[in-house]
Amino acid sequence: MLDKRTYFVREHVGFMKLHEAYDILDPETGEVIAEAREEASPFRKILKLFMNKTMLPFEIVLTDASGKKILTIRRGFTFLRSRVEVYDAADQLLGTFQQKLFSIGGRFKVLDAQGVEVAELKGNLIGWDFKFLDIQGNELGRVTKKWAGVGKELFTTADNYVVTLSEEVDPVGTGPLLLAAALCVDMVLKEKSN
Repeated sequence: MLDKRTYFVREHVGFMKLHEAYDILDPETGEVIAEAREEASPFRKILKLFMNKTMLPFEIVLTDASGKKILTIRRGFTFLRSRVEVYDAADQLLGTFQQKLFSIGGRFKVLDAQGVEVAELKGNLIGWDFKFLDIQGNELGRVTKKWAGVGKELFTTADNYVVTLSEEVDPVGTGPLLLAAALCVDMVLKEKSN
């Protein structure tokens, strides 16, 4: 169950990976509480060898420790800006991340299931720090890159993120969308070609 205030997202390390995979850990216990895995078709895996991955479609399925689906994150082909949809376990749309065209550090409008803007994901490219802000500008949470060491950072594309929700936020209602934001940031902004 996604009811925590803090998550540690650890990307799997791999050279020439043909699909992305992440472990979601409880930072207090170090226990893996969920896994996110890209469901890539053979055609997409081949395209990843030749194209910039940030342009390709993706589907990431987040499952709990028993393998039960929690969330699905999808994006189609893109050229200038991404539109990423987040679905719950029953494939009902929870919300959408719509990338802003020209932004330094990365910015996404967060839309609810009806297409109404409810928040913004605003990035700081230098610090790899992303704030999740409501429409009044109040901070709902953060996605922060955790440095993994020079060897891992220089020779792989694997990143680690800490996802933290503010105390005023309902972890069950907002937590899944903020966790999806961390994966969205990685897939849309950070994953270049191998």
